[in-house]
Amino acid sequence: MTFDMRQLRYAIAAADHGSFYRAARALDVEQSTLSRNILRLERMIGAKLFDRSRAGVTTTIAGTRFIRSARPMVANADRMVAATRDAGQGRAGALMLGHNSSVSAGNLRATVLAWQSDNPDVDFGSVETDRGALLAGLDTGEIDIAILMGDAGHEGYRREPFWSERIVVALPAQHPLAGHEIVHWTDLRSERFVLPAADPGSDIRDMLLGRLSMSGAHPDIRIDQTTRETVLSLLGAGRRMSIVCEGSTGVRYPDVVYRPIHGEQGPALTVYSGCWREDNGNPALRRFLGFIKARYALSFDFSQRSE
Repeated sequence: MTFDMRQLRYAIAAADHGSFYRAARALDVEQSTLSRNILRLERMIGAKLFDRSRAGVTTTIAGTRFIRSARPMVANADRMVAATRDAGQGRAGALMLGHNSSVSAGNLRATVLAWQSDNPDVDFGSVETDRGALLAGLDTGEIDIAILMGDAGHEGYRREPFWSERIVVALPAQHPLAGHEIVHWTDLRSERFVLPAADPGSDIRDMLLGRLSMSGAHPDIRIDQTTRETVLSLLGAGRRMSIVCEGSTGVRYPDVVYRPIHGEQGPALTVYSGCWREDNGNPALRRFLGFIKARYALSFDFSQRSE
């Protein structure tokens, strides 16, 4: 026979309170239950733990040593149970987020910071790479959720729109349009652009072509085999401009300014969508989806299909 954690808790409480009666009240159990279990414990280990008297109980020499050893065992068991419960509820464990856009500003940055603040015990990680690599990561389970610019769906993955962000033009500070508070798509018909080959450069190119082609323009768009950061850092000395999402505007570059773009219906916006596998059973992912749903007042249902 072996003792259990309940018996250890009873013995520790009796030692702390110096009385079976007071220990039983503190643990909300019958005194007879507590004293009977302590007696069984003493028989199991073959040593008397308590000297009993009308005034209460005191630990024996063996009992003092036993209680000293029992305390960390019970504390470790409590921590193990709490950690397991938190992991099951998504309050602990790990979450890996993928994205293909900047997090220097905008909703993605704000969301990640708020999530980490609210869930400090979740080991949070992120990876920025192109769309294809993110989808591959979702497929292998290396990534729990990818947040991508645009509303395109991908076969085999659940997709939900999360939020929208403004589209802005980044241009040299000496450019005539830099003096405008806002820039309209029609102002950009004869301009020259440079975009990065890295994500989401191709998505922005397609958007730019679609917007300007509607007015009969044939935009001059150069694609450089580089990152958005390199494009923006060299923009101030050139004659071209670039298009970025609001999330890229948190970093300032010499002689470069950002101006919001407006169309006929107001600010130009792009949607950001979450993409994940419905068979991903990570509780931290379900908790993150609930966090997103509450933060942006969304109505999608994920509880059943994610389990």
